[in-house]
Amino acid sequence: MTGQLAYDPVRYASADGRLELFARNYPPAAGGAAKIPLLMMHGLTRNSADFDPLISALASGRRMIVPDQRGRGLSQYDSDPAQYRPDVYADDMCALLDMYGIERTVCIGTSMGGLISMVMGAQAPERIAGIVLNDVGPEVSEAGLDRIRNYVGGDEPMTNWNEAAARCAEINGDALDGLSGADWLAFARRTCREMPNGSIVFAYDPAISQGMGDADPATIPPDLWALWDAIAEIPITVIRGEKSDILSRETVAQMGQRHTGAFDHVEVPGRGHAPLLDEPVALLAIEDFLSSLG
Repeated sequence: MTGQLAYDPVRYASADGRLELFARNYPPAAGGAAKIPLLMMHGLTRNSADFDPLISALASGRRMIVPDQRGRGLSQYDSDPAQYRPDVYADDMCALLDMYGIERTVCIGTSMGGLISMVMGAQAPERIAGIVLNDVGPEVSEAGLDRIRNYVGGDEPMTNWNEAAARCAEINGDALDGLSGADWLAFARRTCREMPNGSIVFAYDPAISQGMGDADPATIPPDLWALWDAIAEIPITVIRGEKSDILSRETVAQMGQRHTGAFDHVEVPGRGHAPLLDEPVALLAIEDFLSSLG
C-alpha cells in the first residue's frame, strides 16, 4: 500500500442551496486527465475518509471526487431530517459534478453510496460511464437493516480514541476479519471526530436514524428492482462481502440475469458489510473495471 494521496478540500452549495457541503478533490496524476473521473460515495454512517484505504491502493491516476454527504463529516447537517435520502443526495452529487464541469463519471458507491449511484444512473444515464456497487443491490436484507438500526443514531460520546476504536470494532468486527488494534484505531479516526472538549463522537448527524423505521422511507427508494432495470445498460461491477447480511448471493445472481449491459461481480473472503475495497480481490476487480471503461 502506498502513502495517502494529497487532496484539495472543496466547499460547495447543496443542490437546494440550503447547505454548505464538503468534498475531497484528488487531482489527476500525469496522464490521468483524459481518463473518466471517479465519484466515490460512502455509506450511511461514514464519510469521505472511508475511501482512504482504496485511494491509497488504487493506481488509476484519475481525478477522484470524494464527498461527505449532507449530515456527515465536514458537510453541514440538515435541520430537516426528511432530506436525508438518496434522491436528495443524488441531486447534491450532480451539483458537485456541475461545479467541476464533469459531464461523465464512474461511480463507486458503498452501501447507501451505491443506492445514490443507482439513482444517478436512472436520472441521468448519459452522465454515468459505469458503477461499482460495494455490497448493495436492489434487494436489501431485513436482517442487515435490523443490525444497522441497533446502532445508528447513538450519540453517547467516547472518552478517547482507544475507546472509539473499541466501539468501532464492536460494531464492525464481524464484518472485517483480521484487523489489528492499529487498524481499528485508523478506522475510528476515519469514522469519528474529536469535539472541543476532547470527547469523541461519530462524524454524522444522529438524525439520520429517523429514516431507519420499518419502511425505511428516507433511506431506501420504494422500488429498487425498478431502479435496477432503469440502469440496465450501464456497465456495473458488484463487490460483495462473503459474510454480507445486506446483499445475498441470490440477489447478485438475479442482478446479473436482469442486467443487459456489461456486468461482473466478485466476493471478498472474510468480509461482511461492507468491504474496505483495498482487499486484493476487490482492488483487482475495480482496476479491471476501470481499465475496461477507458
